[in-house]
Amino acid sequence: MINDEYLIECKLDPGEPHPREPGSTPLLQSTVDIPPKGDTRDPRGINQHLKLEFSDILAEPSSFRSFDRVWTWSDIVFESSRLWCYRIISLLCAVPVSLFSGFLFACLGCLHIWCVMPCIQLCTMAMPPVRTLWASILDVVIAPLFGSLGRCCSGIYLTVTQK
Repeated sequence: MINDEYLIECKLDPGEPHPREPGSTPLLQSTVDIPPKGDTRDPRGINQHLKLEFSDILAEPSSFRSFDRVWTWSDIVFESSRLWCYRIISLLCAVPVSLFSGFLFACLGCLHIWCVMPCIQLCTMAMPPVRTLWASILDVVIAPLFGSLGRCCSGIYLTVTQK
C-alpha cells in the first residue's frame, strides 16, 4: 500500500482532535471507503489468495531503482485502477452472475431435496433385503462354481523355457 509519508493529513472537523493524537481514529479510516469491521464480506476466508497489494505484484531489487515519484505514482495508479476496475466490473457483472448463481443453486437444492435424497433413502431402506439376497446367491451359486473351477485348474502346471 501507500506509505504514510505520502498521505496528507488534515482535520475534518475543527472540533475533532488531530488524527495522530492518542484516542483518535486515523485519518485513513475516515476518508477512504473502507467497510466497517463488522461488515465481513468473506467471513470464511475463501478468497484469502486474492489479498494482493502493489508490492506482491511489482518489486524493484536494490540494483534497479526508478525515481521515487515514479514508484509512488505507480503504486497509486495500480491501487486505484485495481479498485475502480473491480468496482465497475462488479457493477456490470454482479447482478447477472448473482441471478444465475441463485437460479443454479435453487435448481440444485430442489433436485437434491426432491430427487436425490428420496432415492438415497429408498436405496438405504431396500439394501438390507438386497444384501441378504446377494449374499445367498454368492454362497449358493458363485462360491461353489468358482471353488470347483479352482480345484479343476489347480492341477495345471506351466513350465516356461527360454530358447
